[in-house]
Amino acid sequence: MTPAISPPAFAPLAGESGTPLYRQLYDRVRASIAAGDLAPGDRVPSARALAKELGVARGTIELAYELLTSEGYLLARGQAGTVIHPALQPAAAASPPAVTPQEAPPTSMRDSLWRPAQLLPFQLGVPAMDAFPRKIWARLGARYLRGMQAADLDYPPPHGLPALRSAIASYLQVARGIDCGAHQVFVTTGYRASLQLAALAVMQAGDRAWVEDPGYPPTRQLLRESGLLPVAVPVDAQGLMVERGMALAPDAKVVTVTPAHQSPLSMSLSLPRRHALLEWAAAQGAWVVEDDYDGEYRYASRPLPALASLDRHGRVLYAGTFSKVLFPGIRLAYLVVPQAQVAAFERVGRIFFAAATPAIAQAIVADFMAEGHFSRHIQRMRKLYAERRAATIAALERGLGGLLRTEPQPGGMHLVLRLPGERSDQPLAEKLLAHGMAVQPMSRWWASECTDSALLLSFTNCTTPAQAERLGLLIRQSL
Repeated sequence: MTPAISPPAFAPLAGESGTPLYRQLYDRVRASIAAGDLAPGDRVPSARALAKELGVARGTIELAYELLTSEGYLLARGQAGTVIHPALQPAAAASPPAVTPQEAPPTSMRDSLWRPAQLLPFQLGVPAMDAFPRKIWARLGARYLRGMQAADLDYPPPHGLPALRSAIASYLQVARGIDCGAHQVFVTTGYRASLQLAALAVMQAGDRAWVEDPGYPPTRQLLRESGLLPVAVPVDAQGLMVERGMALAPDAKVVTVTPAHQSPLSMSLSLPRRHALLEWAAAQGAWVVEDDYDGEYRYASRPLPALASLDRHGRVLYAGTFSKVLFPGIRLAYLVVPQAQVAAFERVGRIFFAAATPAIAQAIVADFMAEGHFSRHIQRMRKLYAERRAATIAALERGLGGLLRTEPQPGGMHLVLRLPGERSDQPLAEKLLAHGMAVQPMSRWWASECTDSALLLSFTNCTTPAQAERLGLLIRQSL
């Protein structure tokens, strides 16, 4: 076994430097490879040993190692340790130019689909993992496995298990006011798969598509990859500015919208604009993709009815997900389509999306819903999130010392923290990530050129006020 490079081979990191600590380590490893000090096959210290030697958080070392591994400089070999990739050519590791806080973040952070290797505090899009009813889930899973028949080993139906499609339809009729049958529900592996299914079934390459600005970055990316042309339409306190969309792209054939809680600003699309959008879509023959990613969680009043519940012309494609309600690893979502489009979606689904989701996950969710656990879980989470939201805001403001205040949100699973003046949110998000806190800079959610800077942070997994207070203190120290 190749001996590990001793920790003193890495010089102490400069805490007072403007460059994040993990980036300093990343740069030094690359420079050592380029200089020949670290050769292919050399073993590097474990994250625990190096963190202790350098006096930094273990997460800082792991983040640097993760970035180096993703770019091919390191190779993780399990219990055998991590080594400089044996196939690496030293010349390929020439050090990049120095990166200052004002410049673009590292490659991994530029990608809107990037996620840290492990769950970090304040990470967006993750429900309360500590509150998930694992015992109930385990019992349902064990019951399914004990009762498995030979037929259960075959591929599941291409559009989803009938029991799950029926359970989803029943839930949506009661909770979201959507009049749909089980045959209109198509089970997918996530919102991205739902959007791709819709693009293949009813959209045409070259169509123009309204997207919210700011809005969920992967939506724009996925539309482009499907051959559509995103058009950024601004939002205000009432949500998507429908009249502005008509002026920018009156010939658009697709609209993607988050009416329950606009992503990321969390306001709701007003009732007059909902009607205006549906009337325009009907007249234009356009499709409205309703991304209802966390519509269940509203704290100021009862959850608003879904946009699809108001649709009288069959123009709304309703996208829901279990990742934000149950847990991300389930990789389970659904798309509800108008009656007239069922045949088109069945045809595309059989060709491109057949049996994409394992039957066992679908079966457990179907039982979870049919036995009432799903509705009770949402009710518990709504109460828990309201409490954690209030506690996080209070603790965060204590840490900030009155310097900044969070914007009040009527619902959702995250907070928006505005930054003063023209300060950039990206360097600040980088610094906080180096401290093991995964907030997101809102500037990356804008499609247009905008200087509106803010931090987006989830409160769902903030179990202690001390976490939020420490975050506020770190932000205050960094401003």
